[in-house]
Amino acid sequence: MNDPLARRDVEPEIRPSFKLVGRVEGVYRADGKDFVTRAVSHLDCGFDGIAGDLHSGLTRKAGAREPWYPRGMEMRNERQITLLTPDELAFSAAAMGIAEIRPEWIGGNLLIGGIARLSMLPRGTLLFFSGGVTLKVDDQNGPCRYSGAAIARHVGRADDAALALAFVPAAKRRRGLLAWVEKPGRIEAGEAVRAQIPEQWIYTRE
Repeated sequence: MNDPLARRDVEPEIRPSFKLVGRVEGVYRADGKDFVTRAVSHLDCGFDGIAGDLHSGLTRKAGAREPWYPRGMEMRNERQITLLTPDELAFSAAAMGIAEIRPEWIGGNLLIGGIARLSMLPRGTLLFFSGGVTLKVDDQNGPCRYSGAAIARHVGRADDAALALAFVPAAKRRRGLLAWVEKPGRIEAGEAVRAQIPEQWIYTRE
């Protein structure tokens, strides 16, 4: 057989699907003028994201993260919800030399405990909340200087440009996840959440 892709000995390793269980430790909404969030009692989630949140909407405008599209072009909004975890926030804070980073400061919507290395959950992971909502993970959220500036401001060092820029390396691959609503409903603090990790493999050209 001449097609190398049909040979069993060149197929990538397939890691089977599995599940993890965590807990919602906090819920937050960006209902002000910028991305900073505040703690709320619950999040009402529709197909367009969190009701009343800055990042809600079925679509959004392309920006610097999508250089393959013209700036401002309308595209699907896969950045509806930001998920963070306490362990990664604590790691990033320590790397920056500060006492803490609160989820609100960097626009977190959900604080998820009990799932190690949350930011490394692969694209396509489904998050099933016990209250009925399902979210689908799109990608990691990349740290940026704007979030760093918000952190510096909240720790009383608004003019410390070095501290703001330190967030980018401190939170690389630990900035949490971006997700969108696959099944609407309400999310409240204290809910259990099951992460269904899909089959995984590494695609190579060889």
